[in-house]
Amino acid sequence: MEAADFVLFPLLFLAFQTCSSYSDVISANQSINDGSLVISEGGTFALGFFSPGSSSYRYLGIWYHEIPEPTVVWVANRNDPIIGTSGVLSNDGHGNLFLYRSGENALRPVWSANVSVGVNGPCAARLLDSGNLVLMEGERKMYTVWQSFDYPTDTLLPGIKVGLNRRTGLSHLLTSWRSADDPGTGNFSFELNPSGSPQFFLYQGTSPYWRSVPWPWESNHDFFNDTFDNNEDGIYYSTAIMDSSVYMRAVVDPSGILKSMTWDEGDGRWKAFYASPKQKCDFYGTCGPNSKCDPSIVFPYECACLPGYEPRFPKKWHLRDGSGGCVRKRAEATSICGEGEGFVRVEKVKLPDTSAAVWVGLGTSKLNCEGECRKNCACSAYATIDIGGKGIGCLQWHGAMMDTVDFPLRAYDLYVRVDALELADYLKDSSGFVEFKLKISIIVPSVVSVWIVIALLAYLWLRKWKKRRGMAVKNRLIRNLFHTSDGSNYFETSEATKDIKHSTTIYPELPFFNLGTIQAATNNFSPTTKLGQGGFALVYKGKLPNGQEVAVKRLTKNSSQGLEQLKNEVLLIAKLQHRNLVKLHGCCIEDGEQMLVYEYLPYNSLDSLLFVVVDDSQRLFLDWRKRFNIIIGIARGVLYLHQDSRFRIIHRDLKPSNILLDAELNPKISDFGMARMLDYHQTEGKTSRICGTYGYMSPEYALFGRFSVKSDVFSFGVILLETVAGRKINYFLT
Repeated sequence: MEAADFVLFPLLFLAFQTCSSYSDVISANQSINDGSLVISEGGTFALGFFSPGSSSYRYLGIWYHEIPEPTVVWVANRNDPIIGTSGVLSNDGHGNLFLYRSGENALRPVWSANVSVGVNGPCAARLLDSGNLVLMEGERKMYTVWQSFDYPTDTLLPGIKVGLNRRTGLSHLLTSWRSADDPGTGNFSFELNPSGSPQFFLYQGTSPYWRSVPWPWESNHDFFNDTFDNNEDGIYYSTAIMDSSVYMRAVVDPSGILKSMTWDEGDGRWKAFYASPKQKCDFYGTCGPNSKCDPSIVFPYECACLPGYEPRFPKKWHLRDGSGGCVRKRAEATSICGEGEGFVRVEKVKLPDTSAAVWVGLGTSKLNCEGECRKNCACSAYATIDIGGKGIGCLQWHGAMMDTVDFPLRAYDLYVRVDALELADYLKDSSGFVEFKLKISIIVPSVVSVWIVIALLAYLWLRKWKKRRGMAVKNRLIRNLFHTSDGSNYFETSEATKDIKHSTTIYPELPFFNLGTIQAATNNFSPTTKLGQGGFALVYKGKLPNGQEVAVKRLTKNSSQGLEQLKNEVLLIAKLQHRNLVKLHGCCIEDGEQMLVYEYLPYNSLDSLLFVVVDDSQRLFLDWRKRFNIIIGIARGVLYLHQDSRFRIIHRDLKPSNILLDAELNPKISDFGMARMLDYHQTEGKTSRICGTYGYMSPEYALFGRFSVKSDVFSFGVILLETVAGRKINYFLT
């Protein structure tokens, strides 16, 4: 027991020393001054005072703590800056936060949480890893009195709700900064308009500046989920990230551009995957009422009147000024609701502004929707919408139709009401088009038949030629992918592997699998075979034709950082063979896909057994003998990497989630995406790109980028402590 104490005490001391410099809590009656920081438990966000850009004013805000680019996501006193470093944030202990200037009367604060709800006990403020500053009754999660997520500034983070609280009347919206140097309330705001069919608006002042499609959250996304709630409490939109290691935010910049961005660790900067408005048709009402804008047309003019309408001001229209929009060609009262009228379809458009549209409801067919519109002479158009597979809904527009845009993505058909004369012209044009199609239907098949025969002969010849050339081309692409900076190749072509079907060996220890083999093994990447998801890849369970179970790591497409980590894993693991290292069976590089095929380990990772405890039987299952064997196995794997392999390998990201367990609970070290290879005579290295997980990183590596075998030993010590205690390292901070 004394020996164990001797080992554990230094580990505890060092872990406390590196992790306890900051707290994530402002306790009751506690204050923080300018220069102090509150850092969330996982180190993702920080709360403190800052000066934006070239400004000398001080503001209380929240920003990303772990990335080098200063990125503020929330500002408390955005319209009331502090001169100098006299700012103090105080928790009065009775359910309120106050920001005031040191030496001044705290009863006249610069900013306060303005909580009016009574509390029964002391309140503590806590900064969460989501970026949310919450004021809670009790120092643990008991009752939230106030939270910063209810008062966003210019940034939408995962978990923030945009919408309207119907009980309090509080509108949750984003408002731009005035400039990069001034976080004060700017001229642009981003809101959810609950009227009609819900849609997002960007406003410039009080005027619409940009509008989304109705129900914009019905799209599918690869790495985040959209949520829409509409009940008696309120109507809200929010988003949730699938992988907490991926940083994502949306921001309204001072120029009025809405950007959705993710942090690219490789390039060290934010990358926008969506931005709007970008082109003329994106701006609200570019062509005026009763018209549509086509972004694919520049000349002669991107604006066109809807069927049955003509320009209100023809001269201005020909001068490319569409602000006046369009009016009905025949404005007499008998033109609508008369004999012979009907509807003309306008295909694939962003539907007009639905703020004043009438929502008939779900379960309405197109025929019934049209019939309801005919009954009402004020109805000028209708559309049917499939809301997320929940059923068909009917929308009707009464009066002018604003901001209609040709929109091939997420588009709907709009049916515009026209009088008898306009409908007759439309049907006449349609009949001429039918006659033209009849002639084409006779000529085209004859010509196509000749070309089919020629193409078939060419195909048979090319198929035979490609069969000979295909494998050579495929192997050349693989060699180019794994080509090193000194001009050498790690892989050489060799004979097909006999014991794995449908694969060709590109390296003696690394078979190359065809894409079809992987698709068959994973049931075409079925969600039921999905094991998990990381920052740059999805992991599926598969079964090869020979019955062997495998884990398939599928790299996210267009992920440059993930591709670099995939290369690193192949170059390292293909050279390593040890019972306590995860085994790489092969890879697949085909049709834009990059995948690695590992051995399948049924118990997943060590952290799922240590920290996700369902009941006491799980604790009894992981008894001391099993924990001891796991620790010994990890130590053997680390020793092999450091001393017994051909090259010295520094893992740099040892943690319980990267320790996988097989059916007999034998540990296997995985995830070599950030590992570094050293010559055997080298003992340490240095990098400016610090990667890893805080709490498991040694101080010299986290602070200065110096890594060595001692870095992995430090991480192993933290894993040892967690395995013995059955708790995460950050538990010891509270």
